[in-house]
Amino acid sequence: QVQLQESGPGLVKPSQTLSLTCTVSGGSITTNYYYWSWIRQPPGKGLEWMGAIAYSGSTYYSPSLKSRTSISRDTSKNQFTLQLSSVTPEDTAVYYCARASRGTPGYDYWGQGTQVTVSS
Repeated sequence: QVQLQESGPGLVKPSQTLSLTCTVSGGSITTNYYYWSWIRQPPGKGLEWMGAIAYSGSTYYSPSLKSRTSISRDTSKNQFTLQLSSVTPEDTAVYYCARASRGTPGYDYWGQGTQVTVSS
């Protein structure tokens, strides 16, 4: 059973960089052909895909967030990390990590989500 767990600060000040880590257990993040995504949901809004890192290490970003987003991984810890720079209160959201498979729509495993509030 694959499990994903987000971790990171729940409060970030405006203009700072938000950093979250997703720890994966029950499966390797380098296994073909999985894609490991970050998705967020602002209050009262729908889900927004932010980006992903593939089993190969390739990264993909939402065009609207690309200039502020970086996703990396630590294969020794089986973790992948989101960094979102220059945050504003509009970045307040529940942040999720999730797994997708090549050729299969949607996500088969999700983390429980973590609330991040951007406020001074």
